[in-house]
Amino acid sequence: MGLFKRGQAWWISFTYKGKQVRHSTETNDKKLAEKIYHKVMTEVIEGKWFEAPHKETTFQELADDLFGDYKMNQRKSLWRAEINVKHLQKRFDGYKSSEITTEEIKKYMSMRLAEGVGNATINRELTALRKMFSLGKEQTPPKVLTIPFIPKLKEANARTGYFEHNEYLRLKKALPDYLKPVLVIGYYTGMRKEEILSLTWRQVSIFEKKISLDADTTKNNEARVIYLAGELYEVILNQWKLKESQHPQCPFVFSRDGQKIKYIRRSWARALHECGYRPTFKCKDCGAIVELEEGQKRKDLNCSKCRGNRFKKHDKLFHDLRRTAIRNMVRAGIPEKTAMRISGHKTRSVFDRYNIVNEADLKDACEKVSIYHGEAGKTLLQEQNYHNFITIPQSR
Repeated sequence: MGLFKRGQAWWISFTYKGKQVRHSTETNDKKLAEKIYHKVMTEVIEGKWFEAPHKETTFQELADDLFGDYKMNQRKSLWRAEINVKHLQKRFDGYKSSEITTEEIKKYMSMRLAEGVGNATINRELTALRKMFSLGKEQTPPKVLTIPFIPKLKEANARTGYFEHNEYLRLKKALPDYLKPVLVIGYYTGMRKEEILSLTWRQVSIFEKKISLDADTTKNNEARVIYLAGELYEVILNQWKLKESQHPQCPFVFSRDGQKIKYIRRSWARALHECGYRPTFKCKDCGAIVELEEGQKRKDLNCSKCRGNRFKKHDKLFHDLRRTAIRNMVRAGIPEKTAMRISGHKTRSVFDRYNIVNEADLKDACEKVSIYHGEAGKTLLQEQNYHNFITIPQSR
């Protein structure tokens, strides 16, 4: 009984129900192998250990279990999981679970980096791999004994794009008529693009002036209510009049010739160009922002900071409207909990990331603090003068 080495990996040996059991710990790290051995022996003593199946689990079986879990829980990101697994299969198709070691994972990371893939994308793929192993270990009996250490790459800072009001007005003027109301909704409410494009009249009450988003139409599966006022209400009312006069059978609030709007990328890019924005890219190696010069092709683009040539698109995005709406709500004095209810953010950390602070905000804060201290100084001086006045002895 105990630990022994076979090849590069450490194995454990013990007696279970009168039989000699030997299993690979799937690691060449002795300290980690000792931890696995003590964990297994504890489970044997407590009656919680299950003999591993004779046939070792393959990568494809773990992937199938991942898809099954996503489908059973009706996760909307199933399509993303399928893409992640498709890329993982390039390296691990045909592998047994014990063969997917940290060293092999690092080789996969190097392969994807060589293909020009960004660090964040690779990390999402590795997250899917970890989920596959976690589901395998949670089975009864477990399909894998251990989860390999899966390193992560450093990611660049999250996007901080947003629209100032004058930029919003210029963009609204440049967009085609059928997209202008979509922009207005995004700017005021922070609704996600797909939430807006999928919005139906069943979810809108003109009389009560509100939008009711069903749980199955939101990203986090939570229903929420958005009330309408000012330009926001006028846009919805105009869409209703347009629907009644031209497309009475169309169920969607925002449509193009009575049909659901599916893609806005080209129209969005043309409007940005008309507003004077040049195509912008972010260097995947150092994070520097580079503009494409007039007449220059993307393949000829080089980073001025690190001379790298791996870039990703970094133009103004529709999703920047979400950051803009949250930023504006906070600055309008709306309590942050209320703003989170409107935007649909569940965690404070993500909400804070969307609540962008710029230099003008910092300057405004400094001026407000200066005014506060000035007013506090005046109040203190007045109190001291009053105190001195009432304590001066009165002459007879």
